[in-house]
Amino acid sequence: MQRDGSEIIQEKLQPALKTLRELSEHHRDDPEYLLLLQRDLEALHRDIQDDAFQASLPEDRQKLFALLKTMERSGGWPSIPRLQLRTFIGLVEQGPADMAA
Repeated sequence: MQRDGSEIIQEKLQPALKTLRELSEHHRDDPEYLLLLQRDLEALHRDIQDDAFQASLPEDRQKLFALLKTMERSGGWPSIPRLQLRTFIGLVEQGPADMAA
């Protein structure tokens, strides 16, 4: 049976996520350490979002819309609340003339 990309990603991410959870648990009483950990994770998130993810977005409107619908069904973009994603999808559904108005 062939595995899909998300299964492979999860398999590769699990050791790193386990390590991060262990670090946060081990430093549970150290707010300064936890703050640094959160800042590093946020910086990594921004790096992925601003570089690789944005560069990988489809330029074709229909493919972009399909991706946005998939994102909405699966819980939204990690840094965009679901309601904002629905609003963005609504704007993409509108024609270019409608958006200019």
